[in-house]
This record gives sequence, C-alpha cells and structure tokens, in this order.
Amino acid sequence: MGSLTKTVVFLCVASSVLCTPFINQLQPGQEWPTRSSVKQPYNQAEPEPTVGGVTKNEEVDVPAVVDEEKATDDDKPIETLDDVVERIDYTGAQVWKVSTMKNNAQRLINQLASEKLIASWGGNHTSIDILVKPKALENVTAALKTKDISYYVMIEDLQQRINEENPPLDENELELQDRRGHRMTWKQYHRLEDIHGFMDYLAKTYPSIVSVKTIGKSHEGRDLKMLRISDGKPSNKAVFIDGGIHAREWISPAVVTYFINQFAENFDVESDDIKNIDWYFLPVVNPDGYEYTHKTDRLWRKNRKFGYGPSSCTGTDLNRNFGYRWGGKGASSYPCSDIYRGSGPFSEPESKAINDFFKSSAVKFSAYLTYHSYGQYLLYPWGYDNALPPDHKDLESMGKLIAQAIRNTGGSNYQVGSSSGLLYPASGGSDDWAKSLNIKYTYTIELSDTGRYGFVLPASYIEPVARENIAGVRVLARQLSKI
Repeated sequence: MGSLTKTVVFLCVASSVLCTPFINQLQPGQEWPTRSSVKQPYNQAEPEPTVGGVTKNEEVDVPAVVDEEKATDDDKPIETLDDVVERIDYTGAQVWKVSTMKNNAQRLINQLASEKLIASWGGNHTSIDILVKPKALENVTAALKTKDISYYVMIEDLQQRINEENPPLDENELELQDRRGHRMTWKQYHRLEDIHGFMDYLAKTYPSIVSVKTIGKSHEGRDLKMLRISDGKPSNKAVFIDGGIHAREWISPAVVTYFINQFAENFDVESDDIKNIDWYFLPVVNPDGYEYTHKTDRLWRKNRKFGYGPSSCTGTDLNRNFGYRWGGKGASSYPCSDIYRGSGPFSEPESKAINDFFKSSAVKFSAYLTYHSYGQYLLYPWGYDNALPPDHKDLESMGKLIAQAIRNTGGSNYQVGSSSGLLYPASGGSDDWAKSLNIKYTYTIELSDTGRYGFVLPASYIEPVARENIAGVRVLARQLSKI
C-alpha cells in the first residue's frame, strides 16, 4: 500500500500581526489565503474511515496475527471493521513488577515472552512490569520461584481496572459541555472526534492566536491535526509538543490538550514567557491506534498499518520508526513485535508527516517535548545507545528544573536522565531524531504513574497529572526566555 501522507501547506493569517512561517516558501504563484477563506472541519462533514478488513486477535498479548484484506486504492481512506470486532477481554490477566537485579532474570523474562505467556509493559535497570495471561499465572509463578526472582502483583484483574478507568460524566459535566461549545472536560478520556472538535473550536473562537492545520493523514485516512498558539511576533521562539505516539497511553493526549486549553483560554493574562513562544501541538500522533484502543483492544500500542509477508501482523511502533539511527538497539525487525521498527525509516505515514513538516518548516524550534506513559521519567537523548550528546549537562540541568516544578506542584517525583542510561536503549525514537535536527531541549516525558495503574490510569488523575506537568512547561518557557 503506498503512503497516504501528503504534505499540507499551512495557512498563515494576513492580519495586523506577522506570523511565524510554517514552511520555507510558497510554491510559485501561490499566496497565503486568509483564515476565513478556508473552511474548517467543523463547517463541513468529515467522511468516516470506510471498511476494508477484519482483525482477529487470538491472544491477549497483542500484537496478534491478523487476517486482513488489503485495499488497493491508494487515494481513498482504508476502511476498518473495528466497530464490529469484539472487544478483547483481559479478565483475570494480571500485571506484575518483577525484579531484574539477578543475572538470569532478564533471560527468563525473554523466554516467557517468547512462549507468549507474558507481555512487557516497560521497565528500567532494576525491574520490569509484565502482563501475565490468566492461563499462565501458575506457570509464570513457578518459573520465577524456581529462579528465586522476586515480584509482586500490581494489578489483580486487568479488565476490572479497564472497566473502572473511564467512567461516564455526571449530569453537571454533561451540562457544562453544552454550555462550553466543545466536549472536552479533562475529567474523562475522550475519543478523537472530541479532541479534533475541541481544536477546531479554539481556532474558531480565538482566530487571532489559534490556528489548526492538518499535516498529513494516518494509514486509515484520519487527520494528523496540529494546533498553533501564537501572537505572531517575529521574535518569538518556538516549542513543539506532541502526544499519543503510542495508542494505549491515554493520559498523553489528555495532558497535551490540557496544555492547549490553558494557553489558549488564558493567553491574554499569560506571562511574557508563554506569549513569547509559538506553541505547536500535535496531541494525537497515532489516531488510528488511539481509536482502536477505544473500540477493540485497550492495550494496543502501534499504528494500524497492514502487515505484509508470512506473519501479516498489523502495526509499527512509531517511536521506533524515526530516521535517526533507525534499526539499531531496542527495535525489532519482527512485524509481530510491539517494538517493530517498520520496513524503513519513516515508512509510516504518521512519522513521515512529522518529518515532512519539520523539513519544510522555516521555524527554528528551541524545544521538543513528546509525552508518553508511564513511569514518571524526564528523558533526554540519546536513546539509540548508551551515549550522551555534547550538551548533556544543559539537558540534565533543565530537566531537573522541570522535575522540581512538577514535584513542587503535585508532589510527583520524576527521575531525570538519558533514555538509554536511565531506562534502556531504543533506536528510532522521535526524541533522538529531534535532537539530530539541532533542537537543543529535547525530552521524552513518561507521565504518571509508576505502575499501580500503568497504562490504565483512571480519568480522575488527568487534571492532577496535567497541572503538575504544565508547571514544568512554564519553567521551560521561563528558561528559554533567558537564552
């Protein structure tokens, strides 16, 4: 299937303020259209992704082998039958934290994973969180005890946690939605339609500072929507913030949209540190995967691009698909792996759209923040190997200032360090790629928590996590103003 990605020319307001250009130059004969001359998505019906294949998941630990009918027309969205596929049930599955301090621990974990008894949720140099299938509980317990490897159960019944994660809004919140003009609340995890509708609402309500553009399409034809907040001063610095690269990490788009709301709604009273930055937000990098986690498999990680070859497994880990040091440590060439790197650098339409935007942009970014979950880490490059960039002391210092602001605001402790040094090597990450573009302050922020809930953090945590993290963003802005 050929890439559906198309670089979309961004619009700039021809008004009393001068906007930071989105691209280096216009094509010959073109001019910037005024904001009101182009219809926004809230003014026109947006076609739903149409149907092309049925996914069958045989195992609880995804990605699973799929049987999919390949579409052949590159010019139309790929259709899906997610709505009619039965939800994957994790009843009885548990999540354990396993110590890896003993020499044989990681080898045993790898063996259990290869036998499809467990799936990794993440870890560091001292422990790893694993999902244990219901039928494998006795075998995995016996294997760990035989090797005298310690562990404890963090989640007794994963499906119960999933059921409790995102309760419906009460009547007061629903009424507030109607009065507000959009459906975002930050008391609930929202579907992509709500997130995109919220972005369009802000562009319509605050046209002098907010603009929304689509930088490309996902594999299934969904928009990759970016929002910019800017007062148009040519002296402004620029910061890029994204979320939702990994589909199951719901707290990430929720936090990024919280940032957007705070800055847009309160821009007039914001400090000069905030006003003197052009803020670029891409809240959902992986819209297909994100929707799939809401409809079919809560724990899906990758995008939804069809697989090829004998395995026919679906999806690429977008955070292993970026072009700097692609294909190295911590990335798999096996399409069924959760950390599958893709067929080549930027082989996926979602990562390619981001790369194309940066290649064509005249903006000189001072910082790149990409939000993930979970673990409470502030990570800087390099991730591809246990190495450090020349300015690692600056990155460490800034990271500690951000972590201190988070701790002072909400009490959460975020560890600061390089991705490979604090966690593990992972090549093809967006943070390494951003650093390779000479964006100085580049961080991957792994949001709350540290494992009690993991990927299924209850919606009641959205606002506390977002509040403490926006305090960190404010510190970054303040430091950038001094440079």
